[in-house]
Amino acid sequence: MSEQNFDLVVLGAGSGGYAAALRYAQLGKSVALIEKDKVGGTCLHVGCIPTKALLHSAEVADVTREAAKYGVGAQLGGIDIAAVTAYREGIVAGKYKGLQAHLKGRGITTIEGTGRLTSPTTVQVGDQIITGTNVILATGSYSRSLPGLEIGGRVITSEQALSLDFVPKKVAVLGGGVIGVEFSSVWKSWGAEVTIIEALPHLVPNEDESISKHFERAFRRRGIDFKLGVRFAGVTQNESGVVVSLENGETVEAELLLVAVGRGPLTANLGYEEVGVQLDRGFVVVDENLQTTVPGVYAVGDIVPGLQLAHRGFQQGIFVAEVLAGLDPIHVEDVNIPKVTYSDPEVASVGLTQAKAEEKYGAENVTAFEYNLAGNGKSHIIGTSGIIKAIRVNDGPVVGVHMIGARVGELIGEAQLVVDWEAYPEDIAPYIHAHPTQNEALGETFLALAGKPLHV
Repeated sequence: MSEQNFDLVVLGAGSGGYAAALRYAQLGKSVALIEKDKVGGTCLHVGCIPTKALLHSAEVADVTREAAKYGVGAQLGGIDIAAVTAYREGIVAGKYKGLQAHLKGRGITTIEGTGRLTSPTTVQVGDQIITGTNVILATGSYSRSLPGLEIGGRVITSEQALSLDFVPKKVAVLGGGVIGVEFSSVWKSWGAEVTIIEALPHLVPNEDESISKHFERAFRRRGIDFKLGVRFAGVTQNESGVVVSLENGETVEAELLLVAVGRGPLTANLGYEEVGVQLDRGFVVVDENLQTTVPGVYAVGDIVPGLQLAHRGFQQGIFVAEVLAGLDPIHVEDVNIPKVTYSDPEVASVGLTQAKAEEKYGAENVTAFEYNLAGNGKSHIIGTSGIIKAIRVNDGPVVGVHMIGARVGELIGEAQLVVDWEAYPEDIAPYIHAHPTQNEALGETFLALAGKPLHV
């Protein structure tokens, strides 16, 4: 076997892996980046980027339907799925090519093949032994299913949903979280009938309850059906469709069943446990510096317990690279990592929900305020409803910001700074938010929490 030596070996080239590689190379170290498929991982190829391309196509379809409302003569002639696919693949191909060039430009050695951890300092790829002073595990995640629910035929995951060559007429979606509602939003915009099945009491159940309720009203207005608080019992399929059975005795008939019940960690059969890396239900156990139970071996991204977000993995990759370089990077807790659901309407949040804030500080010590986007000029212009909700500790900082409405994901940057820097509403109120922007809605919310509301 041939052997190559590096300062750092990264197993997995998704958002967390390639970020770690880029940052460590930037700090003057030699890096090997091992990837069994394509650099960029799930996010670039079958996750964040291609799904947002579909969502943009869906938005264009919806705007075209309403063109007359804005004085534009246009009609929706239908969805050309081949053209949508070409658009989506073009976006992904461009980003992929750019990432490859960037890694090469930083002097990172990219090794194609399935890697297996064989010691605290070595990863084997075929007949190659790749040795590093340190190793970072960044092998990502896979689409999960439920016990006894087999994927195949007309029962699909998000990966198969991306590559469909037709627009289904009727779809059942198992799971009302981010993946489920995003695909539901796309298919509805393209003309499909959609029914979501969610075992928990709300859609987007990890969000603040008031946001979830607004979201449900918005989906109901769009004609998206959903069944909440009811569990999946089984599914049968034939050449023309599926019949989904629920535990309450109801059935849902559709052409396809999308299984969107979350993602599991890709850690099996990669040598982790044999080398001594402790796993908990498949996730890698790490300390506050993201080091595993094996000294010198670290883990980042979806295999680490917590939020499974590309930007979380990206930040963790940079964090570990800086830890290894002897720097003192800031650790961002999961609760303060921004979350965005890119459906119509969008949902964006950072920090504590009202329930969590009241649990932590006491209900009597927490104030929440909701600003209705009906009062925002730009929101009115683009035709969106929704709210901005901010939560503060009385006489203290803002601890949570939660938003729903078109394009609110673009507002999460300021909200993140406010929450992470523990800003008081009084600190933010004097600053100017450009007019007319949706960003003004954040300014109005903080003005209200500071005790001097102008438009409420």
